[in-house]
Amino acid sequence: MTSPVIPIARAGATKKRKRQAPRGRQVLPPALAEVESLLGPGPYRHDLLIEYFHLINDRYRQLGAPHLAALARLLGLAQTEVYEVATFYHHFDVVKENADGILPAPPALTVRVCDGLSCELGGAKRLLEKLPALLGHDVRVIGAPCVGRCEQAPVAIVHQKPVPAATLESVSNEVQAQNLYDKPKSYIGFEEYLGAGGYSVLRDCIEHRRDVESVLKTMEDSGLRGLGGAGFPAGRKWRIVRGETAPRLMAVNIDEGEPGTFKDRVYLERDPHRFLEGMLIAAWAVGISAIYIYLRDEYHGCRALLETELAKLQDDPPAPLPKIELRRGAGAYICGEESAMIESIEGKRGMPRLRPPYVAQVGLFGRPTLEHNMETLYWVRELLENGAEAFASQGRNGRKGLRSFSVSGRVKNPGVKLAPAGITVRQLIDEYCGGMKDGHAFYGYLPGGASGGILPASLGDIPLDFDTLQPYGCFIGSAAVIVLSSQDTAKAAARSMMRFFEHESCGQCTPCRVGTAKANMLIAKDKWDKPLLADLSQVLRDASICGLGQAAPNPVDTVIKYFPDEVS
Repeated sequence: MTSPVIPIARAGATKKRKRQAPRGRQVLPPALAEVESLLGPGPYRHDLLIEYFHLINDRYRQLGAPHLAALARLLGLAQTEVYEVATFYHHFDVVKENADGILPAPPALTVRVCDGLSCELGGAKRLLEKLPALLGHDVRVIGAPCVGRCEQAPVAIVHQKPVPAATLESVSNEVQAQNLYDKPKSYIGFEEYLGAGGYSVLRDCIEHRRDVESVLKTMEDSGLRGLGGAGFPAGRKWRIVRGETAPRLMAVNIDEGEPGTFKDRVYLERDPHRFLEGMLIAAWAVGISAIYIYLRDEYHGCRALLETELAKLQDDPPAPLPKIELRRGAGAYICGEESAMIESIEGKRGMPRLRPPYVAQVGLFGRPTLEHNMETLYWVRELLENGAEAFASQGRNGRKGLRSFSVSGRVKNPGVKLAPAGITVRQLIDEYCGGMKDGHAFYGYLPGGASGGILPASLGDIPLDFDTLQPYGCFIGSAAVIVLSSQDTAKAAARSMMRFFEHESCGQCTPCRVGTAKANMLIAKDKWDKPLLADLSQVLRDASICGLGQAAPNPVDTVIKYFPDEVS
């Protein structure tokens, strides 16, 4: 007798129960109404995603998952797209509901203590250790990468209010007084700038008293180079982008996040319209149809200032203006890299693009883009008023032009020092900074911020300029000079820099993401494994996508080369 055949159900053959609710997180009507109320009437733009995050984060002190789901609905985006951008940036607190479906309460107040090298030298570690107990459990105290106020070290940010030369008492007083917002300092406003002849050069350009070719030639003859770090000749960049097919766009980089750098903030706080006039002259010369200004989020007072002065400029324009949009960064050093900044302006994670194509060819929204550092544009008016020779005739040791050095560390008078290109750090300290602080002897220096390497005092007579430091394994970058004394060690400075690079790596490429973490682990030891660090350095330089990973080994390599006794 044969056994009965028992049918075996095939995968997918069983009857499915009807899904009771759509797949994924549901959009809650109250959250949708709250987001719509903040954003105002549509249409809503994908490229404004980060601006929308700021509106929500400022209002609710966090980005709750229900609000992110509602925002995704309004923008027609997948929730994962919105979530991945929100979690990329340090200044957004992304939270989800607990097991009971309740969002955690945000901290009543956040105090960020800068733990960059200059602030570390000034005593930031003690602030981070003592403030939590002093301020109480309702106040969140966290470390933050360089906040662009290195001359005021140590610095704490109470919500959006910077506290220079911070002490336990001064931070506590600001918290108790609820002084939470930075206000613009005294500066040259629109009316005063116009009264002193401002925007006359722009009018000369618009009204054909100057022609494009003469302006381009003046820029080229001056030798002015990009002052954000890369140092590409400004006049040549204008000519290249002008030769591309219209419409052409412009992106202005005020996201200076390199530890030790604060010159853009200082110039913006003093004379914003000098920068704006230079920006508009560049837009005229290149044929720009729209300008996007990207300002780092830590500069709250500068943002209020720019919003006010741009409104005045647009209400009473001295000449026809292109479209101008001010965009707010969100705490990501990588967005100082030009293509990462462009990605951020487009409402994406700030991840550098592979090149070619270059942003001059395919940049913002796929259009040819003139990307410039704010300080480069700040000098345009003066160059055109006084001529190329007046600028190029400045300099020492065979170099041409002027440089704005952001000087911090163990000097008596830190700050932005406008000095001849090619000046040495020893001359800079003695002639512009009042010498070293009492009780401190010159020991070493960082000539170009976090990524520029570390040199000993014995090499303090090298001219500081583009192309002069490369033979020593360093570069000037944005001219951020941090001075070390005999009370410091280069090894500790390198550790501070590498912690910064690990924290700020965008994570896109494995060499940088893993390499900076590995380097941090290796240099935490008393004795450094030099052969292994050399191999790691080569991988970072050869295989990283952008300058962050490529330059990250500089502090470690130069300490091994010039301070061998510290790491043996």
